[in-house]
Amino acid sequence: MSYIKTTEVTDLVQITMESGGSLVVKLDPANAPITVRNFQKLVSEGFYNGLIFHRVIAGFMVQGGDPTGTGMSGSKERIKGEFLANGVPNRLSHKRGVISMARTNVPDSASSQFFICHADCAFLDGQYAAFGEVVDGIEVVDDIAAAPTDRMDKPLKDQRMKEVCFVKIG
Repeated sequence: MSYIKTTEVTDLVQITMESGGSLVVKLDPANAPITVRNFQKLVSEGFYNGLIFHRVIAGFMVQGGDPTGTGMSGSKERIKGEFLANGVPNRLSHKRGVISMARTNVPDSASSQFFICHADCAFLDGQYAAFGEVVDGIEVVDDIAAAPTDRMDKPLKDQRMKEVCFVKIG
């Protein structure tokens, strides 16, 4: 499928990696409207452009969205965690390719960090706010997951998001 970059806010977001690969995520506002609006706002601001996937665990997930690249920071705003343990009936299961919000142990601590499941992770269902899934380019997630990492799961070579933007089917 081909996609066209647009300045219009859509439910399709393309993540183009510095390495040249790209993936497209279809957002799911029906299951996580607050999370989707937050992600769309950050994409609109160019927040994710140039950030890295700072935590990579093959067979589990790849995580990015921290402006410091350490996993200890995020955007200024915190949002409600849209998952069952926090009173929200989010029915999107954490299967391979699903994008979800990272958070601390505090249910409403999500801000900008997200992860993409590299494998089925149903044990996360009800605990994290899944808000979309990869509809094109899952092999790019495989490439990121294959990056050699240090003992803290940080890739030895930066897995950098060159551009994160809205697209429409072209």
